[in-house]
Amino acid sequence: MNTSVLRIACAALLVVLGIWAGAEFYSSRGAAQRHHGISVPAGEASAPNPSDSDAMVPGPLPSSKIPDRLPQFSLADRAGKATSIASFGGKSLIINFWATWCAPCRSEIPLLETLYSEWAGRDVSVVGIAVDYRDKVLEFADRFKIRYPLLIGEQDALDAAASLGVESPVFPFTVFTDRRGEIVALFIGELHRPQAELILSEVQNLNKDLVQLPAARRAIEEGLHALTAKNPG
Repeated sequence: MNTSVLRIACAALLVVLGIWAGAEFYSSRGAAQRHHGISVPAGEASAPNPSDSDAMVPGPLPSSKIPDRLPQFSLADRAGKATSIASFGGKSLIINFWATWCAPCRSEIPLLETLYSEWAGRDVSVVGIAVDYRDKVLEFADRFKIRYPLLIGEQDALDAAASLGVESPVFPFTVFTDRRGEIVALFIGELHRPQAELILSEVQNLNKDLVQLPAARRAIEEGLHALTAKNPG
């Protein structure tokens, strides 16, 4: 075999190996992204830590402890005005962190719209926090007719997520608080109606002083595990 033919053969082999390696990388990355319906790069979901707050519910876990109370932060609203999360005080909140490029985030929007309508009369509000470019968020919100309040940010929105214990970009995730601003649950992954109703029922029990926070968190954790066992897919 002459030198030129040998070089061509070697180059072809390198191309094949490169294609195979790329396919393996994207396959493993896609598997991580599909886990619990979360858009998350491979390796960035941390393992469960028993010392973390029991406000955590199923899904890849943040690396930091969840605070007991909702941290204070401000982000721009749709009009560009700096708005504090404290401005929604006095209500129980469903705070959903999302991005326009995240498929599970898009899937959640109809449910969030429904919760916004159905729970408004019970002093529960939905607040979407878009971690994305402002122009994309506004176009997306108009196209999908999002009616619930939106706050928008880039690094400042990531900082807000980190203050809740989610230091790696893991979308979507949803924080539930009671009327006192206590964090009742932090759910990572696409939220579905049975999960939302389970958590909100315990939020209402807290608001009516029918249960204490630790008991509510335990009830949520047990209920969510039961739902997962019933519908493992």
